[in-house]
Amino acid sequence: MTTIGLIGAGNIGQAVARLAVDHGYDVVLSNSRGPETLADVVSRLGEHADADTAEGAARRGHLVVVTIPLKAYRDVPVEPLAGKVVIDTNNYYPQRDGQIASLDDGSTTSASLLQEHLPSSRVVKTFNHITSAHLIEHAQPAGTSGRRALAVAGDDDAAKATVTALIDELGFDDVDAGPLSESWRIEPGTPGYGPRLDASGMREALAAATRG
Repeated sequence: MTTIGLIGAGNIGQAVARLAVDHGYDVVLSNSRGPETLADVVSRLGEHADADTAEGAARRGHLVVVTIPLKAYRDVPVEPLAGKVVIDTNNYYPQRDGQIASLDDGSTTSASLLQEHLPSSRVVKTFNHITSAHLIEHAQPAGTSGRRALAVAGDDDAAKATVTALIDELGFDDVDAGPLSESWRIEPGTPGYGPRLDASGMREALAAATRG
């Protein structure tokens, strides 16, 4: 059985974990305060959930979700994630993360920063433009008319295929947003960030996005 590791156990992390457990996956959650602080979360998720340190979640996960404030991305363990697919849910909020010049001037993206930090991993950006409540409420079986779509950006086609298969299983269509350098098209303030859109609507939103 595939194990999904989660570095970060906030609202998005817990929602992804809930969907994953409901679809037969094992999950290992972590946070910055220690696994003992996640006892209640693990209990609610059931027997297929466990808590560990960030390094432990990174090692145990066959696929790993990084869902922490962007300002902490350098704390993500590097070595245990080598060769793995890493889903990045992070967003840049200057009021929380502080000013990051390379993001302010548009010379890079938040997902690209994580990829640079994890040079041997395959980073894929998704789950960053949907609320945790909607992750649970909007999930629908494949083939449902008007099914919500999530944008997926990444530099590795095989990694993107792995993530889109997971997204479909968890209840959403996917739309390819291109490489990580184009992931700004689904960042805060863009047309696709937040609203419920089907695949056609998401493609239109990505195309209509403007930088800055």
